[in-house]
Amino acid sequence: MEEKMSEISDAAISAAEETIITQTSTFIHWVKSLLTWENLFKVIGAVIILLAMWIVYKIILRSIKKVPLEKTNEHKQQIAVKFVKYIFYICVVVYVLGLFGVKLSAIWGAAGIAGVAIGFAAQTSVSNVISGLFVLTERSLKVGDTIIVNGITGVVDTISLLSVRVHTFDNQMVRIPNSTIINSNLTNNSYHDKRRITLGVSISYDADMKTALEVLGKAPALCPTVLEEPAPAVWFDGFGESGIDMTVAAWFKPENFLQTKNDLFIAIKKVLDEAQIEIPYNQLDVKMKQ
Repeated sequence: MEEKMSEISDAAISAAEETIITQTSTFIHWVKSLLTWENLFKVIGAVIILLAMWIVYKIILRSIKKVPLEKTNEHKQQIAVKFVKYIFYICVVVYVLGLFGVKLSAIWGAAGIAGVAIGFAAQTSVSNVISGLFVLTERSLKVGDTIIVNGITGVVDTISLLSVRVHTFDNQMVRIPNSTIINSNLTNNSYHDKRRITLGVSISYDADMKTALEVLGKAPALCPTVLEEPAPAVWFDGFGESGIDMTVAAWFKPENFLQTKNDLFIAIKKVLDEAQIEIPYNQLDVKMKQ
């Protein structure tokens, strides 16, 4: 019995060794069949072509980045760079697949089937990509702009196909999906080269209204960042519970927002104090009936 078991074991080991030798021999034969001068020249040719594509790609990128910002802007440069990158990647993938004999018609057919499945599995990502194309092309914002989206205020750092990254004024990074930007109201405080600030102020009912107009009209001139054109303006807003409501409006460059706001508050207080016009506080008159 032991002799039979030993014979079976030896036969199994022998069969396994023969299988390994056969497979190894087949693999070596396959490798040798690849190591031909024809295949070597194909590999060298493919490497040269890929290297040439990479050199052309780098030259185009460098040319785009050398364009002076006076003729373009950072946002347009980003769009051009991303477009060139995607074209380069597509060309490389198509060329490599062609080397392996993969037919593009089969790829498009598979992509159509896979696209349906991926579309259901990644609707949000696809929506962000499509929205990203609109964000990149409609030029409603660019890197460096101060924007407000869904109550989030920040300075744009990057614009990609999936999202826009901003940093808030307390230096927190916030990622805003492109679909949110497309489907929400976007406020771009840096889109135009001029902005207007309006500050409300209340004056006492004892003050002369014409004098108040003249006095408050002097406040914007005390602020170095306020622009002369368009000219500042002052107007009445109504009769409030404790005083007469007025508004002071002035134009400035977007980057001077904080300084202009602070200077204008200081100037308003100064001119009113000099003219002895009181800024009233909330008052409540109580009458007692006997």
